[in-house]
Amino acid sequence: MTREEALTKHMNCGAGQDVAQDVAQDVDWDRVYAEQLPRIYNYFRFRVPSQMDVEDLTSRTFEKAWAARTRYRHDVAGFATWLLSIARNVAIDHLRSRRNHLSIDVAVDISTEVTPEDDATQGSDIARLVKLTARLPDRERELLALKYGAASSNRLIAQLTGLSESNVGTILSRTVDKLRSQW
Repeated sequence: MTREEALTKHMNCGAGQDVAQDVAQDVDWDRVYAEQLPRIYNYFRFRVPSQMDVEDLTSRTFEKAWAARTRYRHDVAGFATWLLSIARNVAIDHLRSRRNHLSIDVAVDISTEVTPEDDATQGSDIARLVKLTARLPDRERELLALKYGAASSNRLIAQLTGLSESNVGTILSRTVDKLRSQW
C-alpha cells in the first residue's frame, strides 16, 4: 500500500488505523535486515573495538528499529537514513556509557584467509591507520565511519549530521588528504 493509499484509507475510515502503522507494516523487514545488516555492522566496526560489542550494537539497532517501527515516517527520511540514525544513537549511548571514545581499533581484529605475511602487512597498516585516526577530532572520525564503515553517501551523511552535503564532502576530502600526507 502506498502512502497515498494509506492516507486515503485513514481519511475514509474516520478513526481507523493509524497511517504510520500502515506504512510500518508495509516494510519487508526480512529484506531490510538483509540489505542493511552489512552497513550497520560495518558502521559499528569503525566505531568500537570489540567484536562482541559490534554484534551487540548491531542487534540492538535492529531491535530498536523494530520497537519504533510505528514511528517511522518515510516523508521525513528514507528507511536507510532512519536506521543509521538509530545506529548512531546506539553508538553514542554505548560510547557515553563507557566514558571512553574509541577509534577504529576493531579493524586490528579482522581476520581473513591470507598468508601470515599479508596478515603482518595488513596488521601494520591497520595499526598505523588506527594511530592516525585516533588523532582526528570526533567529528572527522564519525564522518569516516559513516562514509567508509557504513558506505553512506555524502547526502545521507549530511542528513544524519546536520551538515551540508558539500561540507561533508569537503571535510572528508581534507581528512583523507591529511591521512594520506601523514601515511
